[in-house]
Amino acid sequence: MIRTALLSAVLAVAAYACSAWLTHDFQVWTAEGARRLEVALQPVAVPAVTIDGPGLTGLTLSQLLADGQSVTLVDFIYTRCQTVCLAAGSVYQQMQATLQGVGQSAPSPRVKLLSISFDGRYDNPLVLQEYAKRLGASPPVWRFVRVPDPKQSRRLLADFQVVVVPDGRGDFEHNAAILVVDQHGRLVRIFDYGEQQLALDYARDLAGGISR
Repeated sequence: MIRTALLSAVLAVAAYACSAWLTHDFQVWTAEGARRLEVALQPVAVPAVTIDGPGLTGLTLSQLLADGQSVTLVDFIYTRCQTVCLAAGSVYQQMQATLQGVGQSAPSPRVKLLSISFDGRYDNPLVLQEYAKRLGASPPVWRFVRVPDPKQSRRLLADFQVVVVPDGRGDFEHNAAILVVDQHGRLVRIFDYGEQQLALDYARDLAGGISR
């Protein structure tokens, strides 16, 4: 009886310790939550993967984002998507309008938008250009790029913990979020699309602290 009670106590302590470790001291309970907490605690450097897109050639992603001047809100998309990416496009249209000072908002030239296609085989620069045109993207504010090399694309997705799973019908299942990259080219925060205002406010505050 005593031995059983002691064993139960040991198992309970072990379970508690395991849960604490897996959930970062019970701060998160999902893999996505853990990803966001990890990024907040330890920013992730943008890898130097080669990109191209409308008006962009011979440039790495780290060069584009680590300009020392602006904060960038990044998302991952593919142009054939008819579900999540369309909703994301609508969110980015709204954020672009805010950043341009439409309505009563002051323009925010130090905050940019970037959509990265993970379907590099299909989404070449011409396809991205047409897609950007359909969404009314303004290049000074909102750019579209891809990582043409599959190996480098996988590296970027792994570094940013973006999960992309082909569904066997030409589409993909993927986790969707707004990623904030600072002026040094580091992923520093991750927000849900439903938190677009929070993401914008955070980016604008971060950009406001950049020395002119």
